[in-house]
Amino acid sequence: MPEKLGFTTQIPVRITDINYGGHVGNDSILSILHQARVEFLRSMGYEERGPNDGLIMADAALIYKGEGFAGDIFDIAIGVADITPFGFDMYYRITTLRNGNTVLITEAKSGMIFFDYNARKVARLPEDWKEKLAVYDQDTISTSK
Repeated sequence: MPEKLGFTTQIPVRITDINYGGHVGNDSILSILHQARVEFLRSMGYEERGPNDGLIMADAALIYKGEGFAGDIFDIAIGVADITPFGFDMYYRITTLRNGNTVLITEAKSGMIFFDYNARKVARLPEDWKEKLAVYDQDTISTSK
């Protein structure tokens, strides 16, 4: 997990995100990460899915570090790495402020692939996407310091 992630957004935890264990469910964490990803892409002028092509999630890995509860406001930091001709990895860190302390909730990674929805196959990541994603690329950030 990269130490520094360049984009941040906030998402409130809804009562419908809570499972029978009394905390945010794993399915809700994926949905919250999805919303954060949409906001990240929107900040660059993109949508996850256009009329013909867009992103598709190839894999996801989540590590739960703490519990989230109804009423929490999740701070979600996002960065990217390993930009390839066909996709990139996204990294996420979810924290919340509770009783004046920052609590780490989840660290996650998703492999995102550009996809042609008409042909139903992997497509090349457009050059303008690569350029805008490079601003948040952990490999670029770490080598430029």
